[in-house]
Amino acid sequence: MFVMVIGGGKTGSHLAQLLLAGGHRVRVVDDREDVVGKLRRELPEGVVAAGDGADPDVLERAGIREADVVAAVTGDDEDNLVIATLARSEFAVRRVIGRVNNPRNAWLYTAEMGVDVAINQADLMGKLIAEEMSLGDVLILAKLRRGEVSLIEERVEAGSPADGKTVRDLPLPAGSTLAAIIRRGEVLAPRGDSQLQVGDELIAVVRTDQQERLSHLLRSG
Repeated sequence: MFVMVIGGGKTGSHLAQLLLAGGHRVRVVDDREDVVGKLRRELPEGVVAAGDGADPDVLERAGIREADVVAAVTGDDEDNLVIATLARSEFAVRRVIGRVNNPRNAWLYTAEMGVDVAINQADLMGKLIAEEMSLGDVLILAKLRRGEVSLIEERVEAGSPADGKTVRDLPLPAGSTLAAIIRRGEVLAPRGDSQLQVGDELIAVVRTDQQERLSHLLRSG
């Protein structure tokens, strides 16, 4: 996958490094001389393109027509919206992600503006806090299908209904499935006869409205 990241600050730099580590092609665009210099020291040759990411000519030269995803992650909402609109309407990029800097501007990040996914950091933090308060030690790794499904990680506790049970005998809630068992650092594929042990970390895909039911299976008391 080829991802174009517009904005080479801390967010853009970290995103680029994660994507490169995952084996993806990446191009980072930024017009600040000091930032471009720093990025070129940190990232592989050819990854960084200097220029204004809100300029169609700069985007063209950086290879946006080949991009599968554009992530507009500058520190300016107006720039991010301009970039998103250009990416979708001018260059027909299939997937456009926009960073929301000021929560008051979140309502502008719509499909009509070219944004498929708006990353509102304040909103994410609020949701994480709320989920932590309501779900205890469950770790929500990702939200899927517009929040209808979650990928979660949770540990099997001593005395819980899951302690000692095989996967086939575990009464998982409807719409849930185990994706992996992590035991003492080793990743195991769950099978029907896999017996769960205290301390096992389970990776599960679960309907969001069934998360608490799954949590009750794995916790004591």
